[in-house]
Amino acid sequence: MEEKIKQLRNLLVEISDLRNTASVLEWDQRTYMPSGGAEGRGNQLALLRRLVHERETSPELGKLLEDLKPFALSLDPDSDDARLVKVTARLYGKALRVTPKYILELNRVTSLGQQAWMEARAKSDFSIFRPHLEKVVALRREYASFFPEVEHPYDALLDDYEPNMKTADVKVIFDGLRPKQVELIRAIAGKPQVDDSFLHQPFDEKKQWDFGVEVVTRFGYDWKRGREDKATHPFSISFGINDVRITTRVNPDYLGSMLFGSMHECGHALYGMGCAPELDRTGLEGGASLALHESQSRMWENLVGRSLPFWECFHPRLQQVFPQLADIPLEKFYKGINRVQPSLIRVEADEATYNLHIMLRLEMEIALLEGSVTAGDLPQMWNQKMQEYLGVVPPDDARGVLQDIHWSTGDIGYFSTYALGNLVSVQLWEKVNQDIPDLTEQIRKGQFNTLLGWLGEKVHRHGAKFEPQELVQKVTGSKIDPEPYLRYLTKKYSQIYGL
Repeated sequence: MEEKIKQLRNLLVEISDLRNTASVLEWDQRTYMPSGGAEGRGNQLALLRRLVHERETSPELGKLLEDLKPFALSLDPDSDDARLVKVTARLYGKALRVTPKYILELNRVTSLGQQAWMEARAKSDFSIFRPHLEKVVALRREYASFFPEVEHPYDALLDDYEPNMKTADVKVIFDGLRPKQVELIRAIAGKPQVDDSFLHQPFDEKKQWDFGVEVVTRFGYDWKRGREDKATHPFSISFGINDVRITTRVNPDYLGSMLFGSMHECGHALYGMGCAPELDRTGLEGGASLALHESQSRMWENLVGRSLPFWECFHPRLQQVFPQLADIPLEKFYKGINRVQPSLIRVEADEATYNLHIMLRLEMEIALLEGSVTAGDLPQMWNQKMQEYLGVVPPDDARGVLQDIHWSTGDIGYFSTYALGNLVSVQLWEKVNQDIPDLTEQIRKGQFNTLLGWLGEKVHRHGAKFEPQELVQKVTGSKIDPEPYLRYLTKKYSQIYGL
């Protein structure tokens, strides 16, 4: 059977290399490609995705997996080979359901859709993007039809990002979370507001960029295996464990966009770089799920990057880089970057309101899949739900329904993982603080090696070997649970706002 395992790995190397080649083209599309290249890029990506799909569904792969099933059952269930067979078999079964024609059409439509979204966002005109979104929604509903056994059509899409998580499971978690977060937000609203005006002034773009580079370097980002570029919507992307790239955007009049965006994407990249080398090019080199990925990005962005100990170290340096902050004391700065106020933009939302942004998107995506609303209904529905959930109404489409890139790339089913990642981040944070009692003091000194090492050992090195709930259980002792997150928010904002 060792020979068959070797054959399996060889097939997976080809699939991984083709997939990573397509990812390079996607990275270029979202960073440097001229807008006129959209159609050609769509054709190129469609070809590569078709080749990937052919190999993912090849009879040779299916025969190998069938032959290896008894062997895998005889192994330690947590061994690399046992997990390789199990995970690959699961993905093989899913890929067999999807037609090559669908793969080609989805890549063509989303390549054009991304360019239309960027133009629509720049012009704040949803009508430019609407016909493309209509095609994306139709295709994603078609995808759900390939899995007629699911309880809800949204389950089929969610499973791609959060294996074996059901729409009903997410609703239960969110239904328990929403009223408690709303209660906290209302309590905060009854207190004097903190001042963050000092964050909204001109900041030299090059200095912002350099400071962000300094921070993520201290976090442990390996510049020999990565780079940072600008993008309309920040993202991270991996071409293998030795080439994991990040992007950010710089607002010349607001420090938070670049700073916390870079921390966030760095968290994703550290996960990708930390995967065990023996899993590279096997299909297991990715994260366990998008929620686990978001737990890493939100941890570095919020639990580290918005913490008081972090700024006890970096506040003097920031004042040195930006003299206009010289008269802003540490406590005022800390409160300012953690100001709670319902806002328009998800990626710039505070921790207390962030999950509400996710919940309203989830409701809209479910409605799209059910067919109870159309793409043309979204701008009005978006504004209504923003008013209902957050008490604010976007003045234009760019700050409303067009603010996220996800629907243009076909990533319907993704959004709930952001909120789930918030929950997991705090579960992990409670555990890491138990295991590293002086972690706060290390962060206060700007030392992150021990934290990164713990995450590498407990989470990163496993890649996609374990299902998300399984991994969270192994590390923390329980499945995804909102209570630690609620405790964290309540404690933090009680101190900041004197609740």
